[in-house]
Formats: sequence, C-alpha cells, structure tokens
Amino acid sequence: MKNELLSKFFRYALPGMFGMLGISCYILADTFFISLGIGMNGVAALNLAMPSYSLVHGLGLLLGMGGAIRFSVLKSRGDGRGASAVFTAVCLIGAGIAAVLITVAALFSRQIVTLLGAEGEVLEMADTYLRMLLFFSPAFLLNDILVCFVRSDGAPKLSMASVLAGSLSNVLLDYIFIFPCGWGMFGAILATGLAPCIGVCMSSLHFLRRRNSFGFTKGRFLRYAAPCFALGLPFLAEQISTGAVIVAFNFILLRLAGNPGVAAYGVVANLSLVVISLFTGLAQGVQPLFSRAHGEEDAETSRRLLVCAATFALALAIAVAAAVAACASPIARIFNSEGDALMQSIAVPGLRLYFIAAPFAGFNIVLCSFFAAGERALPAQLLTFLRGFLLLLPAAFAFSALWGVTGAWLSFPAAEFLTAALGAALLFAHRKNKKGGRGQAIGPAAGKPDVKDISAAGEL
Repeated sequence: MKNELLSKFFRYALPGMFGMLGISCYILADTFFISLGIGMNGVAALNLAMPSYSLVHGLGLLLGMGGAIRFSVLKSRGDGRGASAVFTAVCLIGAGIAAVLITVAALFSRQIVTLLGAEGEVLEMADTYLRMLLFFSPAFLLNDILVCFVRSDGAPKLSMASVLAGSLSNVLLDYIFIFPCGWGMFGAILATGLAPCIGVCMSSLHFLRRRNSFGFTKGRFLRYAAPCFALGLPFLAEQISTGAVIVAFNFILLRLAGNPGVAAYGVVANLSLVVISLFTGLAQGVQPLFSRAHGEEDAETSRRLLVCAATFALALAIAVAAAVAACASPIARIFNSEGDALMQSIAVPGLRLYFIAAPFAGFNIVLCSFFAAGERALPAQLLTFLRGFLLLLPAAFAFSALWGVTGAWLSFPAAEFLTAALGAALLFAHRKNKKGGRGQAIGPAAGKPDVKDISAAGEL
C-alpha cells in the first residue's frame, strides 16, 4: 500500500510542480531579459504591473481549480454528466470575465498603473505591459482551466507538458523580441501572452486523442458555478493577496529606498513567485488524489496523502531557504545588469530574510489545498486570507515603520509562521472530529486505504 500510494503521489505531484514552475517562469524570464535589455527602470515597470498577472492567473485558478475539484468528486461518484456540466460552466464564465478584462485594458490601463505609482519612462512601459497582458486574458484563463481539468482527468504529464511548452516558448520569444527585434517591453509581454496560446494547443491533444471524459454539455449547468466559486476562492485569494502584497511592498520600498528599492523587491518577489509555485504545484498536483479520496470517503488515504505532501514540502523548503541564503549575492547580480550598488545592498539581505518563510509557506499551501480538495472551503479560505490580507499586509506596514527595510523583509516570515500555527490547530480539530465519528469514511471506501487510478487513460 505505502509504495503504491507513494508512486501515485509522485506521479501527480512532480508534474504539478514542474507545470507551476513553468508558469512562474513566464514572469521570471521577463525579469531577466528586461533587466539585460532595458535596465533597472524596466524591472521597476514590470514589478508595478505584476499584480495584474496575479489577478489574471488567480481568476484562471478560481475557475480551473474550483471546477477541477468539483469535477474530480463528481467523477469519482459516477456522475459524468455533472462533471461535464462543471467544465461547461467554468468555460462560459471565463469567457465573460475575459470580456470584462479586455474592456478594462482598452479604457483604463494607463490610469491603473498611475495609481500603482508609475511615472515618467516607467509609466509608459508599465502601461504597455498591463494593456497587452489583459488583452491576452482569454488565453491565460482558458489555459489555466484546461491544465487543471486535464490533470484531474488522469493526464498529469500532458498537463505539465502544455505548461512547459508555453514557458519554454516564452523564454525563446523573450530573447527574440527584446534583442534581435528590439521591441523592448512590448516584446516581453508579447512573448508572455503567446505562451498560454501554445499551452492551450498542447492541452487540446487530450481531446484530439479522444482521451477526455468531459466536454461541453447542454442543460442547467450554471447551478454548478457556486460550488466551483467556493472551492476555487482560496486559489484566487492567494493570487490577489500576492498582487496586493506586491503593491504594498512597492509603496513601502519606494518610500524607503526609491526606484532601487522597488527594483530590489522585484528580484525578491520574482524569485518568491518561483519558489511558491513549487509548493503550489505540489498542492495542485495532488489535488485530484485528495478529491478522489474524499469522494470515496476514504479518510485514511486522505491522511496519508497529506503526510506525504507536507513532508515533501518541508524538505523542499529547507533546501530552497538554504540555497537562497548561500547564493543571495550572485542571485541579485543576475538581475542587476547595471551593477547598481544600492539595489544590490537592499536585495541581498532581502533574499536571505524573506525566504526564512519557505517552510511555513509550503505547509500552509499544502494544507489549503487539502481542505479545499475535501470540499471544506471555509478553513481553506481562512488560511489564505490570513497569509495575505489579514496578517502580511498589516505586518509589512507595521514592521517597516519600526525597522525600515529589514522590517519589511521580516513581515513575510512572521505572517506565514502565524498562519501555519493556526493551520495546525485547524487540522488537529479536524482530525479530532474524525476520530469522534463525524466525517468517518463509510460505504465501499471504508477500511480500504488504497487509492484507485483516477484514469488509466489520458497519459502523455
């Protein structure tokens, strides 16, 4: 049992991690090539526009992850028509959201980046990035939806391949558009916007090969929207809080250290997005297994999967924090092509202090996914809001007022630690309720700790 469960865990976790790593590299590649081809002002402009990416990606996860969780549960219970109705609902809602975002891009992009603090040359570049990003929002949303559903339909490798294909194309096109073509910030966002289009084409292979167990259906499918929103809200809230934190840190560091401070935070924030994406990919990767165990009311398998995920996240987090601490200076230099001494002096300690949070963040993200995949939306939402709006934002302003830039860096570890403590308490209470008889596994799944394959078909 243990070997089989571990095999299934890695079969889903590793593709999820590599896939999310690929998504995070969209922005990281932009940061690297912009720093080389445009300079510090380009990095500052990118960082000011980055919350828009968090919003678009968060909306994609709201629909994709929320829908995929409900899809997995319905599929495990034999309701194929309901599973297809969920997919239909999230796709139509996504089309409506994309129309709104395109309208905002056409009418208000310049006003938005001005409110975010951009001015002069930085404003022009940030406006270009934001407008083009929102114009490509239909591709981003559809890509997120397909990645989540294809993974939950038993094809985690194809899901990963579609994301990596988009990411690698983004890196290649970034270089071509910024350097040989000389298109600057427009080239960077054009490369980023084309990446999900390639991902959608890859995910479509799941349908072309006729390995899909879902599709568009007629009927009253909108009644499935509310459960998807409730289950996907933690994933949207995480992305929105990431964007809100970026905005807050930009204002704090702009006040404390000017544009070099914003550029330094750009280095820290972009690397943080990559690291957090590993934990997010782990959590999203094992979501189908969590949801399948929940659908079959197999509490023992659910517990063992959580132990596997939390242990793996902790080991990965410790390795990442140690590596960043040891290599902080060369990491900062990679994104400091102009050799700005002030930016370097801010970024190096920032990297070392900020990533103390990695072990707590990894645990929190896995636990949020565990609760959401088990259709326990409230604790998942609570932990997500605590990590961002309720703890991190107040801590960032309070700590920076007390200890300056150092305080700003320390606010992230403090917020993640406090969230982890509450998360552990919620998990303990949940387990106590299970032992007391509420939510006990019943029916065919009771006493069977094994997890059946979600689907033998659909592998790349």
